Amino acid sequence: MTDPVEAPEPPRRARMRRTAQRLNGLARRHGPTAPIWRRRAAILTGAILLGLAALLFAHAADWASGVFLRLSRRWRWAPMIATPAGFALLVWLTRRVAPDARGSGIPQIMAARLDPEGAMRSLASARTAIVKFGMTLAALLLGASVGREGPTVQISATIMAYCHRLFRVPVTASVMVAGGAAGVAAAFNTPLAGVTFAIEELASAYDQKMTLLVMTAVLISGMVSLGLAGDYVYFGAMTDVVSVRQALTLVPVAGVLGGLAGGVFSRLMLAFATAELPVMAALRRRPVAVAAVAGIVVALLGCGTGMTWGTGYEPARLIITGSSAPWWFGPAKFGATLATAVSGLPGGIFAPSLAVGAGLGDLLRLLFPGTGVGAVALLGMTAYFTGVVRAPLTAVVIISEATASRGLLLPLLATALIADWVAGMISRERLYHGLSRAFMPKSDQRRADMGGSPASSLAAPARLA
Repeated sequence: MTDPVEAPEPPRRARMRRTAQRLNGLARRHGPTAPIWRRRAAILTGAILLGLAALLFAHAADWASGVFLRLSRRWRWAPMIATPAGFALLVWLTRRVAPDARGSGIPQIMAARLDPEGAMRSLASARTAIVKFGMTLAALLLGASVGREGPTVQISATIMAYCHRLFRVPVTASVMVAGGAAGVAAAFNTPLAGVTFAIEELASAYDQKMTLLVMTAVLISGMVSLGLAGDYVYFGAMTDVVSVRQALTLVPVAGVLGGLAGGVFSRLMLAFATAELPVMAALRRRPVAVAAVAGIVVALLGCGTGMTWGTGYEPARLIITGSSAPWWFGPAKFGATLATAVSGLPGGIFAPSLAVGAGLGDLLRLLFPGTGVGAVALLGMTAYFTGVVRAPLTAVVIISEATASRGLLLPLLATALIADWVAGMISRERLYHGLSRAFMPKSDQRRADMGGSPASSLAAPARLA
């Protein structure tokens, strides 16, 4: 028995079937559920949410600092007990609940780029971000010399990563970099600084896909910040300029002094965090005791001066706008920031470093009395900040955008380059790159040691992003 012969499909029905197949293919590639649209939705949602989170964090941090300052004025010596005890408690809680929430947050995101999906289990997890948010505010309530900018980077990168996971888009190194860069832009209201920070600090390798992602995230988060907080300048507009003759002497002096001071800070931080000396290793094994001692140092400096508490934003702003500060403000703020940083408290060093730099600039005014007050302060701020983070372009862009001082771009850049060179002779390894080792797996730590810099081990994921 032979099989029945199938009747040929009518031409019209065949055309309809082929058309339906083409439409289904187009829908899969370009429809609302297509990968490209899910990726765009993830970027848009993440940038909006992290912009809102950065603004909320900024207002909460200002509130926490204000509460502490009011209480410290009412009971001047109360921090001598509250600050050391609070430091020890916060470090103990952080170590137990979310160990990767300690410190700045920028080294964590540098390490997270090695394994972005795996980082969401700890380095960029929701628990770590929530603890980071709360503990940084608690540190400000205790008078710690911390900033919110580094924590904003970690929180923002985490938000961007979770939004990509929500829309079923792979979490790559580019996602982490874009989230961190957008966090910097929203924290300072400085979009260009977010882009330069991504290029100079977070990413060792940079490709076209990462560029588009960073630019999009920074633009959207910046629009959210501008729309809700207004077009404000972080430190207020500064219009002072320096002549060429003044710059020829002021720029080298500021660059050398700022590079020396910033390099010393970076060297001390790295020595405490990574040095294999028996004394340093023993101290790292007793984080709660170290935090209590650091709290005593911060309390002594704060109670003795009344000016070194918190971010240091207000003293820095007053120095930039022409008010004179005591000569000891810069050194005292340096000590308070170093003590807070080695304690392991969650919190960044961006804003405190800018305040120390402003104090250095105030000292330079004594050497250059005929130069614009604000200009000298900004050069000192740029030099010290560059010496600490070893990112001259980021320092120049942040400070110029945060003070609307575009007329000083060339002196600021020259100062930053000199400071970077001087700081490099004191501390060959960049601060955030060195600190990121503590958050890497052992194998990646060894690879970074063999290459001489973690940057070499961070480059591969960026090329695969």
